[in-house]
Amino acid sequence: MLTGETILRLQQVVRDVPVSPHVALYATKLIRATRPGTADAPEFIGRWLRWGAGTRAGQYLLLAAKTHVLLTGRTSVSCADIREYALPVLRHRIFTNFAAASEGVSADDIVKRIIEEVKEPVY
Repeated sequence: MLTGETILRLQQVVRDVPVSPHVALYATKLIRATRPGTADAPEFIGRWLRWGAGTRAGQYLLLAAKTHVLLTGRTSVSCADIREYALPVLRHRIFTNFAAASEGVSADDIVKRIIEEVKEPVY
């Protein structure tokens, strides 16, 4: 059994996991790609989404990846960790429109396609 104090300490441990600028930029690119009408969004986003993910989705994506690395005995987050948690975090943070529904395109389909199309930052 965990006490409230222990839970708060564990939450802080997760928040203290470092994320490189490269990985943070990749997570940001994924989030921005979900927003219709922006330069960062692929063409299909404007066709199928009414509303994209916000900044909290980006925060929770990073927290999910940080938690994952701790639970697997690692200490740093990779872009692969971000991709692994993009679907469970983003699937309920984007809102499809009528066109997506009429074409049988789900939020999961859209997130998977974003993961395929958005490449890691290149330096």
